[in-house]
Amino acid sequence: MISTFFINRPIFANVIAIIIIILGAVCLYTLPISQYPNIVPPTIQVTTSYPGASADIIAKTVGIPIEQAVNGVKNSIYMSSTSGSDGSYILTVTFAVGTDLDTSLALVQNYVNGVMAQLPETVQAQGVTVKQVSTNILQVVSL
Repeated sequence: MISTFFINRPIFANVIAIIIIILGAVCLYTLPISQYPNIVPPTIQVTTSYPGASADIIAKTVGIPIEQAVNGVKNSIYMSSTSGSDGSYILTVTFAVGTDLDTSLALVQNYVNGVMAQLPETVQAQGVTVKQVSTNILQVVSL
């Protein structure tokens, strides 16, 4: 009965479908932010550079001490590091969802500061940067 009504009036059916889509879009933009759960694990990145050193030298002289110091920080899930042939070193530490990132950032910074004396003088002069990074894939917009 209802199906025959819409079959006989396809324009009316299309108008109702368009109205529902418009109302859905309006409601989507009026939802409060608290309705979107934080499902992306928080991430902290430790970066430094050792100009003129190979990736192998960086991994041995910079990577190993920093990774040993940061390993086991509270609520960390995993770590990954990259040593580049251009002298760059990046350590990414991923934490469990719901972890207080400010506390974790302070802990990682303290652990890194504890091993600064073990790092080569060039790296100490360049400095080691500890910062939080966003891994939210939803921020990537492709047109």
